[in-house]
Amino acid sequence: MCIRDSWGIIGTGNIAGKLAAATRFVPEAELLAVGSRTRASADTFADTQGIPRRYPSYEELVADPDLDVIYVATPHNLHHANTLLALEAGKHVLCEKPLAVNADQAAEMIQTARKKSLFLMEAMWTRFLPTWADIKARLDSGEFGALKALQADFCIELPYDPEHRLFNPELAGGALLDLGIYPVSLASWLLGSPETMSSWAELAPTGVDLRAAMTFTYGGGRFAQMSTASDVWSMGDATLLTEKKLVRAHRLFLDARSYEVTDFDRTETVRKPYENGFEFQVRHTCERVTGGDTESPVMSLDESLDIVRTMDALRAEWGVKYPFE
Repeated sequence: MCIRDSWGIIGTGNIAGKLAAATRFVPEAELLAVGSRTRASADTFADTQGIPRRYPSYEELVADPDLDVIYVATPHNLHHANTLLALEAGKHVLCEKPLAVNADQAAEMIQTARKKSLFLMEAMWTRFLPTWADIKARLDSGEFGALKALQADFCIELPYDPEHRLFNPELAGGALLDLGIYPVSLASWLLGSPETMSSWAELAPTGVDLRAAMTFTYGGGRFAQMSTASDVWSMGDATLLTEKKLVRAHRLFLDARSYEVTDFDRTETVRKPYENGFEFQVRHTCERVTGGDTESPVMSLDESLDIVRTMDALRAEWGVKYPFE
């Protein structure tokens, strides 16, 4: 018999819609409710996604006694408050990346979850994809030899709009927290916490980071080179340089359905198709919650905190500070 966890969603944007669609591929997850700041928004989203319960406030959503897990899908500046609201209501939480805008917020969220013995995880969905799970397993097994270097980028081209969430400092905008977090998190997962960091950034007129290049070192000659931008487009490749192989996930590594392993003149292509992409983190969350775990072994809270601290240090180097900090 399948044990099901009942889910509620805070927020009605595009990413909330993707999570809602993903639950259809996970028998262990029942999407029961959505909460928005207006009745109209909640009703429209619920009707579109086939969700039976809809609430005109986040407070009413988390008060629903039938909900087990809350997915926080609001803008970055609201992750801290929305996650604490759900935790204080006794709900487990899957929170969109970044876990928080800064380390002080993340630390409070983690402390609250641990105090209440509730599950909390940053929704870095890329880690749970079959492609990256396979790459990580083969890397950990020693098949590729030691990882020496990582090259990764994620850049998109958007027209400049000071009110858009990527350019608006009031919404914790900037390329790093929205886009750059993908290569930064990948580097953390594969190489650990950096020993040194050097970086450069171009700022938008609103004062948030528009374009950035980063180099992290890890000792033993290991390094990661990363770039991110919100005004120019890139292929979104990730390349792992190891002792024995060259491993590449390209054309948007963050949602890769295949990867290549090259050994001089021979290339192996491994295909790992999937339906939505978010279903794997949903299933992982259900497994952890049902098993009584309060943290994920794949995306730990300590690592999420370390990643936020890394991004804090980068923003400080660039002079990017949000009005509410």
